[in-house]
Amino acid sequence: MTTSAIADALRLPGGTVDLTAIDTDAAPGFDGKRADGKAALAAMQPELSDLQERLWAERTAGSQRRVLLVLQGMDTSGKGGVLRHTIGLVDPQGVRITSFKAPTEEERAHDFLWRIERGLPDAGYVGVFDRSHYEDVLIARVRGFADPGEVERRYGAINDFEARLVDQGVSIIKCMLHISPDEQKERLAERLANPEKHWKYNPGDLDERARWPAYREAYEVALHRTHTDAAPWYVVPSDKKWYRNLAVGQLLLDTLRGLDLQWPTADFDVAAEQQRLAEEDSVQ
Repeated sequence: MTTSAIADALRLPGGTVDLTAIDTDAAPGFDGKRADGKAALAAMQPELSDLQERLWAERTAGSQRRVLLVLQGMDTSGKGGVLRHTIGLVDPQGVRITSFKAPTEEERAHDFLWRIERGLPDAGYVGVFDRSHYEDVLIARVRGFADPGEVERRYGAINDFEARLVDQGVSIIKCMLHISPDEQKERLAERLANPEKHWKYNPGDLDERARWPAYREAYEVALHRTHTDAAPWYVVPSDKKWYRNLAVGQLLLDTLRGLDLQWPTADFDVAAEQQRLAEEDSVQ
């Protein structure tokens, strides 16, 4: 796997997780400032675009490889910003974005992973989960939507699920967008102060914010229990929006580079087709 200084700095080590010990306003693995970070992200676009096209092309030759980017984080942590500024660098035709809200009645009638399976990207795609199956061990734990025994079962089910996906050709990038309570408060205040942002505000956001310590604990347990070699977690400091976008872009670029993507070999005689094209009568 191709790695970078940013990826090495953000990948969780083994063992228990203490999110209070991870700085939310840092830029690990990157020495530049805001302007430098924005420029570095923009500079990734040509290579990201080329590699994504190679991934898409490989599917025509039967490849089952695809990428799944999982974005988790507290409200206002910037999942939408990553979609606009980072995923927006690649061809939208090769991207599948799936957002998971409260489960429907039909979804609740199935195992929690049923709707996740339905949202997986097909071969050749870069899939993005805006929230994910981790809601079912985060909000379910904090709000008591599932009993402790069921939540415990789900950690193991998630690990088995992700290992199976990797065996099937899915490269999983799991990012926890890590912001501070103070930064969240500032972002919520900005939404309330701007009528053009009121549509992004939900009064329920404050109810969830009041449970911040419980959510932090739920994240720490989930990160610890589901951080595996097959699908490791990256904790992305997200108080600096520019760094958050750059970091996720670098993780995506590292992953695509690591696939050693090749253009499919032609399954026809190229020289013969060139000759046919040269000899054909003019098309009127």
